[in-house]
Amino acid sequence: MRAILIAVVMWFFAFSAIAQDLSGLARVDVTQSEISDGWFGSTDLTLSLSQGVPFRVFSLSDPARLVVDFREVDFSGVSPEALLPEPGRISAIRFGAFKPGWSRLVLDLNAPMVPKEIAMPVDPSSGRAVLNIALDEVSAKEFAERAGPPGDADWGVQAADEPPEVLEDGFVVVIDPGHGGIDPGAVRDTTSEKELMLGIGLALRDALRRAGGIEVVLTRDTDTFVSLTGRVALAHQVGADAFVSLHADALGQGQARGATVYTLSDEASDAASAQLAAQHDRADILAGVDLSGTDDQVASVLMDLARTETMPRTDTLATALIDNMAAAGGPMNKRPRREAAFSVLKSADIPSVLVEVGFLSDQRDLANLRDPVWRAVMVEALAAGILQWRDDDLAMQPLIRQ
Repeated sequence: MRAILIAVVMWFFAFSAIAQDLSGLARVDVTQSEISDGWFGSTDLTLSLSQGVPFRVFSLSDPARLVVDFREVDFSGVSPEALLPEPGRISAIRFGAFKPGWSRLVLDLNAPMVPKEIAMPVDPSSGRAVLNIALDEVSAKEFAERAGPPGDADWGVQAADEPPEVLEDGFVVVIDPGHGGIDPGAVRDTTSEKELMLGIGLALRDALRRAGGIEVVLTRDTDTFVSLTGRVALAHQVGADAFVSLHADALGQGQARGATVYTLSDEASDAASAQLAAQHDRADILAGVDLSGTDDQVASVLMDLARTETMPRTDTLATALIDNMAAAGGPMNKRPRREAAFSVLKSADIPSVLVEVGFLSDQRDLANLRDPVWRAVMVEALAAGILQWRDDDLAMQPLIRQ
């Protein structure tokens, strides 16, 4: 196997009666933590924790990363800048919840480096622990040979161990709040895309349930990471009639602003759409789950046949959402309907759309997204669009069968 662990370290600690209770999550002490570059290609990571926890370390390539999984660490209140004030051999870091019971720290490497020492000494009197990882530069060839995920690296594929039960004849909509956990999405100051979309997703679920006659399943209802393929897999597991992914991304170039609804196309309708699709797919890879190619499990000719029926239904779903958001005041993008190759839209048999509620890179949209009143109006508009489409789609089903 090409996938070779740099290190798999699972530690379980037994403390004396005076050691602190391990029922709480380990917390990071930023004042005692640092990442520093040394001489001759060495880099040291020191992470001070309130208690010892099981952990494992491995590396991934393309791009080069070091990944540390913990069971479990609370990173709330910790900023990447606090641990890495200036980029060096480690160019960037990200961290957060990865799946229930696990947290993940990812370090982007400017140079191929592997651990020469890994340790987590624990103070027996206090229970406090310090994770020490000493990295040394190696050749690109050696790094590639030693890099690879652990055997269960696809754990993010399944959004839930037990998918929620839904009625066989019920109308099921899957709402997908974008990003989550270790993947914050777009960030502006203290505002993160993952938190905004989770809030909107939960509110949209409640609005649809109040309307009745519809079952709603969320790909995530907490701040946890779910891979792109995991989101699509859940939609299939519950037999979704529609899939709506919610986002509020950021683009560094151009004038992206206003609500936009995307449907699937191998050819992006414009350069900005192509950039967004690339950003979304890259988020999975950066988070440590590189599952490229796993959605190509069905012969393309069969998928094309399925999409012959699905795409017109997807088009009407996109139109219903755009009309209702526009009627609620938007503001809408000047071209609110666009196409791109988003991975979460690739279900051949489920009408799927991706809604950019706004763009955090635009000041007007950012102010709107931070406004709870504006968000509530948009939630009702999205709910109205989905309900309108459901009624129209159900009315069309007998004609389609004929």
